Amino acid sequence: MSAEFPYVRPRRLRQSPAMRRLVAETRLHPAELILPLFVREGVREPVPVTSMPGVVQHTRDTLRKAVVEAAEAGVGGVMLFGVPQVQDATGSEGTNPDGILQQAIRDVVAEVGDSVVIMSDLCLDEYTDHGHCGVLAADGSVDNDATLERYAEMARVQADAGVHLVGPSGMMDGQIAVIRKALDESGHQDTGILAYTAKYASAFFGPFREAVGSSLKGDRKAYQQDPANAREALRELEQDLAEGADMVMVKPAMAYLDIVRQIADASPVPVSAYQVSGEYAMVEAAAANGWIDRERMIMETLTSIRRAGAEQILTYWAVEAARMLK
Repeated sequence: MSAEFPYVRPRRLRQSPAMRRLVAETRLHPAELILPLFVREGVREPVPVTSMPGVVQHTRDTLRKAVVEAAEAGVGGVMLFGVPQVQDATGSEGTNPDGILQQAIRDVVAEVGDSVVIMSDLCLDEYTDHGHCGVLAADGSVDNDATLERYAEMARVQADAGVHLVGPSGMMDGQIAVIRKALDESGHQDTGILAYTAKYASAFFGPFREAVGSSLKGDRKAYQQDPANAREALRELEQDLAEGADMVMVKPAMAYLDIVRQIADASPVPVSAYQVSGEYAMVEAAAANGWIDRERMIMETLTSIRRAGAEQILTYWAVEAARMLK
């Protein structure tokens, strides 16, 4: 106890679980959690993602069950990713009205309706045989404007399937404006856009590439953000807002909590953060080795992301965390 301030005892407010709960500054709620889910074409049983223990590539049937389970747990939303059987240079399955992602959207909307928000990844990397997020030019670079044309068509077919929010994750310049125009002109004025506003060229995405069957060779540093840069994220935010984003996202989350805070301080629309595959895998690996308390670590990481300013968190622990919060 300080001799100068003998009556100041911050520990008074830490003495019991009830007291700590009473004065907690940050609270998590199941409705703030979003569960990413993978659905794979042509499989009869779920396929485990070896680098993400507990995560699978679903069949259409098991995906429906997983979404129902998430809704019953009180999770706010699900983000769907398709894993097609066929990949090609332009990612044609991404715009096929009967492609695996569009089928999955229709399945889960029919299953749960509006009881949970259905979101879809709007990107080409799962569908291209080169693994990049867009169409390649002759020199092997990603052609921004040609890619935008593909994104517009993806938005239309996903909205036709009934999705509530599309999630453009490719980091192409002008993508929000092009997608908003495509949605509005096709009669989908009420379909929202969750913009991947600050998506960094991160090593934390490694396990995700197994989850979506990515064919990527090389990296995406020419279009995703440099981990060294922070102000650039605010420029991206300004552009996405001007183009009509309804929500914005920072990805990854834990190594970019400073970015989450800056975006949250500046954004007039809801701010999400994606606790990505590498973050999940590190915790699961450490827990499997007995090095950490797994449940405490899950809740601590989620609380830190919420404390930084994220109002929604995409996390592979969404259902488990929602149950812990009840």
